[in-house]
Amino acid sequence: MPLSASVFTHRKVVFLLASLCCLLWGSSFPAIKNGYALFHIAANDIPTKLVFAGYRFAFAGLVLLVFAALSKKPVFAITLRTLGQMTLLGLTQTSLQYVFFYIGLAYATGIKSSIMNATGTFFSVLLAHFIYQNDRLSFNKVLGCLVGFFGVMVVNFRPGGLSFDFSLKGEGSVVLAALVLSVASIYGKKLSQQVDSVVLTGYQLGIGGLALLALGFACGGTLEGFTWKATALLFYLGALSSVAFSLWTILLKYNRVSMVTVFAFMVPVYGTLLSALFLDEQFLEWKNALALLLVCGGIWLVTKEENPGPQKI
Repeated sequence: MPLSASVFTHRKVVFLLASLCCLLWGSSFPAIKNGYALFHIAANDIPTKLVFAGYRFAFAGLVLLVFAALSKKPVFAITLRTLGQMTLLGLTQTSLQYVFFYIGLAYATGIKSSIMNATGTFFSVLLAHFIYQNDRLSFNKVLGCLVGFFGVMVVNFRPGGLSFDFSLKGEGSVVLAALVLSVASIYGKKLSQQVDSVVLTGYQLGIGGLALLALGFACGGTLEGFTWKATALLFYLGALSSVAFSLWTILLKYNRVSMVTVFAFMVPVYGTLLSALFLDEQFLEWKNALALLLVCGGIWLVTKEENPGPQKI
């Protein structure tokens, strides 16, 4: 195994890099909300939201491909078949996922969106059972999924606890985004075995971003108000995407799915704290505290591995 591969399988390295990815993704919740405000994007202006997302991911993909080219990675040494596979990955992992994600974020608070997005980890654990020989479901994993799913649903109860506050446009769209990301990530893990991870991430983000731009413009979207603050925020969102997705792709390439994706439960923790800090949202409610406690319990249960071993398909 190459040295680079052995480094990315070291538990401390996995912990640090996965935590960094989750911190960056967690910061995207309040950043996107603030972006809507700075660019004066109305809640029901979905086409402009797609343009906003398209600029973000097209920029992120361009940054990674330029970096890969400067690093003398095989940016253009790809077959038509591989290009088609990367296009499929980009249209799902970036375009389709973020169509659902941006719509959901417009109709749900940053705190609720960040916690609902945690369902993606459970989807990954369940899908891995049917794909990888040593990622089978166990009692702890099943119990962890149940506890975690209950946790992400608790946050949707109103303070009285008797009525259920859930909308397909808001929370439903965020859950669909999480499901699409889980399926696409497993496909991307397989594709990363034959394509450099940075090159793969650059293409999928770039292609996905261009697709979002085309769809947004075709539906009448437009992005105005490029002040220095708004532009800087857009650049930040692009930068966090390029860093987080490339690192995550590398970690998935060299490690078992459950070992990496379980760290995604840290995203709602970071997202909740950062949303409360930057969006002035209410955090000190019993339902939010209980939901985060249950999500953390789900992490602990799912990660109680008896015999990890190398991953086999």
